[in-house]
Amino acid sequence: MAAHGLYVYGITRSGHPLPGRQSGVGGSGAPVRLLPAGRLTAVVSDAPAGLRARRRDLTAHQDLLLALAEAGPVLPMRFGMIAPDEASVLRQLASEERIHLAALELLDGRLEMNLKAFPVEHSLAALIREDPQVRRLREQARRHPGYEADLRLGEAVAAGLTRRAAEAAARILDELRAVAGTWTRGPEVTGCVLNASFLVPRSDTGRFHDVVNRGTAALRDRVELRVTGPLPCYSFVDCDPRPQPRPVPAGA
Repeated sequence: MAAHGLYVYGITRSGHPLPGRQSGVGGSGAPVRLLPAGRLTAVVSDAPAGLRARRRDLTAHQDLLLALAEAGPVLPMRFGMIAPDEASVLRQLASEERIHLAALELLDGRLEMNLKAFPVEHSLAALIREDPQVRRLREQARRHPGYEADLRLGEAVAAGLTRRAAEAAARILDELRAVAGTWTRGPEVTGCVLNASFLVPRSDTGRFHDVVNRGTAALRDRVELRVTGPLPCYSFVDCDPRPQPRPVPAGA
């Protein structure tokens, strides 16, 4: 094995096949292989020297995880997980076997979808019709123009658009929760009123998109919905290989 360590992509059940024609991270695309340990298998390759978070390698990492997921559940590792050697990965798989098997059971037959909701900036006319405070501040700004009046009006408009978008997103969220069952809020995103990930049964992905499409059509003057997926199920697993991996410097 290369002296740079072992790059870990994810963990699967024993017997999980490798997808064809998939190469790993690194400029030369290191061959990907399976490292079995009891009822689990780690998907690994030799870690390249000087690994950085380049788009090429980020894409290779995610594409491999998605290809693996076509044949069954995968516990995905974040980009840049590097173990010192095979023995350390095997020890971790053995010590955490029960936990990993339970997580794989949760993910079986499911995939992750992400939804972000943003205010619609061009819906000012609808906001003015609905919000008496905005109408009042708008009239004041017209009668007594100036910096302070414009500032108060701008703040009220931004707050109103955000409120309308959040209310609309909450309606969509209720429907999507009924489809997915399992969901979680993601980190805050600037300008975003909802960032949520859903663990959707593969058989229900059509229903999921139908809900989003209906919401987009019915609430297009309130909220903009952006769906990303399928994604590796990062939001629904909590497993890091031990010993602690070496950090990968931020790339371009």
